[in-house]
Amino acid sequence: MPDEVEIKWLCDIKPEALAESLRMAPDAKTTADYHDLLNDPEVDAVSICTPNLMHLQPALDALAAGKHVLCEKPLAMNGHEARQIVAAEQKSDKVFQVGFQTRFTGEAQFLRKYIDSGAMGDIYYARTQALRRRGVPGWGVFIDKEKQGGGPLIDIGVHVLDLTLFLMGHPEPVSASGVTWNMLGKNPDLYNGWGDYDRTKFTVEDMAVGFIRFANGAVCVLESSFMANIKDDPFGTTILGTEAGAEIFFYNDQRVRIYRDDNKELFDLTPRSIPEVKTSHVAEVQAFVKTIKEGAPSLVTARQAMMLNSIFDALYKSAETGKEEAIQLV
Repeated sequence: MPDEVEIKWLCDIKPEALAESLRMAPDAKTTADYHDLLNDPEVDAVSICTPNLMHLQPALDALAAGKHVLCEKPLAMNGHEARQIVAAEQKSDKVFQVGFQTRFTGEAQFLRKYIDSGAMGDIYYARTQALRRRGVPGWGVFIDKEKQGGGPLIDIGVHVLDLTLFLMGHPEPVSASGVTWNMLGKNPDLYNGWGDYDRTKFTVEDMAVGFIRFANGAVCVLESSFMANIKDDPFGTTILGTEAGAEIFFYNDQRVRIYRDDNKELFDLTPRSIPEVKTSHVAEVQAFVKTIKEGAPSLVTARQAMMLNSIFDALYKSAETGKEEAIQLV
């Protein structure tokens, strides 16, 4: 967005990463200390793209410095950290947006309007999936629980769960049951299509399944994996309402389908008026800039993202205790 945004600073503790970024923004200043850019009065907004372990303090410092913030997902390592960011956001008059680009797809925007019209009735059930047959990231720190907070649940499950709660209207989650496995990720004999990695350093789950209850009586089943012996890699959600059901699944030809009854006949509908969005990540950033310019509320608030971290806390705890666990939101 060169006509609207000037990239003033680039910050990274790794010189090689900083050099790579500088090729995209050659006029930017560079630093290994993010406080340098926070101390620059000409900086209006920052984008936090660090590993999960390093979201909390930069987010708190950026808000304290009076900057608008676009923070990558998930908001934090856990609910405790996320609630600290929510408290800082509420004290600030700045825009704080979390990087859930799936909401900004044309499919999500279409279905949200369709649900808002009342065409689906009351939403009472969802099944959301972010499953990979062989998709452990072979780069970054995605296999390191100490730096990520978890595996596929917190990395890719967070995308589809955010999409689902967005479509459901963000009902308040109250409890969750979960199971996690580490059955395949450590096995050096298994193929991985996302690049090789050190199997001895794999400390996260390779699959997680959860059951989430909401205060309005709705429930959601969540499935996520880096490795699973399945046919395809489903990534999307199925929503059931009293008047109709719908599904969004990305990476296939039929991305939105609606299922309903009319005059005692069953219909499978394929919408043809879905907005064209070239890339949801660009749309997400455009929305962030537009929100700042218009002085509008954030489209993806810290509190909404905190709900996800709190759900994951309960799911991970349930996987350890074998019991349904309460979800802490305050």
